[in-house]
Amino acid sequence: MTVAINTASNVYKVVLVLHILCAIIGFGAVFLNGLYGNEMKKRRGADSIAIFEANHKVSRIGEYFIYAVFLLGFALVGMSDEVWEFSQTWVWLSIALFVVALGLSHGVLMPAVKRMGELMREMVAAGPPAGGPPPQAAEMESLGQRIAVTGLTLNVFLIVILVLMVFKPGAPGLGF
Repeated sequence: MTVAINTASNVYKVVLVLHILCAIIGFGAVFLNGLYGNEMKKRRGADSIAIFEANHKVSRIGEYFIYAVFLLGFALVGMSDEVWEFSQTWVWLSIALFVVALGLSHGVLMPAVKRMGELMREMVAAGPPAGGPPPQAAEMESLGQRIAVTGLTLNVFLIVILVLMVFKPGAPGLGF
């Protein structure tokens, strides 16, 4: 018995549900990271580090779901019985934006977040500064701006990819 896999099959629909579920969990885990950053700025010392570490842990878990979104998307195109093709604008552009977003995430955001955590721990270990801001303050401010801009950029990429997937430009009879 041969099972036909296409966009109407239950197998395809299960993979689609997993794709959407992974997107909700993965991107949901990181989309509001800026709010955690604002909460960290309001607090000092161990309280700020606790928020940082909780956010970092959730973001790291979300990362795996984000990778799964990408892989499941490839599976959906492959299982669509040529309804969706990699040559369609919405597919290749979504892939390109996702790859650029991964580059920004791994090349800019994650190293800045890692360094921010190191500086926060240094400041707590050093105790209160003796007059004036601690030496780490200027670097933390710069990192905070880089993290904010990169995070916002990644959120915009996500919104654009979502629009591409809903409107499907380049798909015969479906796109704008």
